[in-house]
Amino acid sequence: MKPLCSITDLCREFDVSTRTLRFYETEGLISPIRRGRQRLYRSSDRTRLKLILRGKRLGFTLAEIREIVDMYRAPPGETGQLLLLVDKIADRRAELMQKQRDIELTLSELNEVEAGCRQRLDALGARGPAKAGDDDGV
Repeated sequence: MKPLCSITDLCREFDVSTRTLRFYETEGLISPIRRGRQRLYRSSDRTRLKLILRGKRLGFTLAEIREIVDMYRAPPGETGQLLLLVDKIADRRAELMQKQRDIELTLSELNEVEAGCRQRLDALGARGPAKAGDDDGV
C-alpha cells in the first residue's frame, strides 16, 4: 500500500462512504493529514479503520472500539490492548449467548401457541394458514 491514500481510495478499499470516514474523523478515531481541503490517510489510519470496522461487525460500541484501539498507544501497549480485547470478547459472547437463549425460548413459545391455535382450528373444522415449511402452502 502507498504511504498516503485519498479518502476515495480508502472508501473503495473498505466499501464505506466518505460520510462514514468523516464521522470516524469527527469522533477522533482516525486522524488524516489535511492539505487544504484534501484528506490524506496514513497506513496507521488504514489499520485503525480496519479495526473499527471489525469492532462494529463484532457488535462493539464506538466507545468500546475507541478504548481498545487507543490502548495500543498507551501503556501497557499491545499487551494491555489484547487483554482488554479478550475481556470485551468474553462479555460480547456472553451477551450473544443470552440473546440466543432468549430467541430459542421465544421460538419455542411461538411453536406452542401456534400448535394450540391449529388444534383449535381443527376442532372448529376451519383450515388455517399453512405452517412454515408445508409444501401445500406454496
